[in-house]
Amino acid sequence: MKCLIIDKVYAGIAEELSKYMEVKTADNLPSTKAQVIADIADVDVLIMRVDPKIDQEIIDAAKNLKMIGVCSVGLNHIDMEYAKSKGIQVFNAPGLNANAVAELTISKMLDISRGTFTANYDVKVKHEWDKYKFNGRELRGKTLGVMGFGRIGQRVGELARAFGMTIVAYDPYLPAHVFGEQCATSVSIPELLQVSDFISIHLPLTPETKDLFNKESLAGMKNDAVVLNMSRGGIVNEKDMYEALVAGTIGGYATDVMENELAGDGLTGDDTFASPLFDCDNFIVSPHIGAQTVDAARDIGIHIIGKVKEVMGL
Repeated sequence: MKCLIIDKVYAGIAEELSKYMEVKTADNLPSTKAQVIADIADVDVLIMRVDPKIDQEIIDAAKNLKMIGVCSVGLNHIDMEYAKSKGIQVFNAPGLNANAVAELTISKMLDISRGTFTANYDVKVKHEWDKYKFNGRELRGKTLGVMGFGRIGQRVGELARAFGMTIVAYDPYLPAHVFGEQCATSVSIPELLQVSDFISIHLPLTPETKDLFNKESLAGMKNDAVVLNMSRGGIVNEKDMYEALVAGTIGGYATDVMENELAGDGLTGDDTFASPLFDCDNFIVSPHIGAQTVDAARDIGIHIIGKVKEVMGL
């Protein structure tokens, strides 16, 4: 049996699986589509994260593939129907990055509330020391609206309560008792937009959630409200968000994702991208690092190892 690892994942995966099969870690991580096609012909187990997209061409090149272990939550980068038709089982790691993403959410909430990115730049780059330039606001007493109240959203709410925040949440798929157990009030989307000082997005990108935050929905929010997006870039219409930030009809936007983050060669090339949002002082961004902790990588890796052993009968 052979296993191919095409992204930077928990080192324990290769260490453990090498006891049972031949494990190859690709030369370049993450691998390009061409590299995967060249290496995958006799592979039984593929270990990856989110790049490249596993389409029909790659699946057809994988003559022996029985399982794909995805060391992340989303599966929108895999042609699931075609994989199923070929008898390939696909496993991800839902919930195991929840705390990592939740802590990053709180971090961004604090950073944008206190202007720490700009303050750091002023001191380290401009060599200015002007504390009177920065007049932030506290999280205490504010209302946090959580869009998508699953494992990540619930953990965000739990952490936010420690700061003295009031939690309202929208999730049409949860039974009512869950909101009460999590000390949150279930509300509709219009209600959440209207009452929240901060809105944290933890929804999948679907036709229903695409551009959910647009000119109309942003207009229904408080002028000083902050949107936080730790989910998928396409949920926020970036053109409309830019216009709202410039006009001062929204307080700020903090994100870990962008619409075009996988443009061109995605994570595997030297592509760069730009956005008008980069010119806004009340906009902060990171390159999709929500699950990038050694703790989450370990937990996810152990989970995927278990799935490989289960599927391959090890």
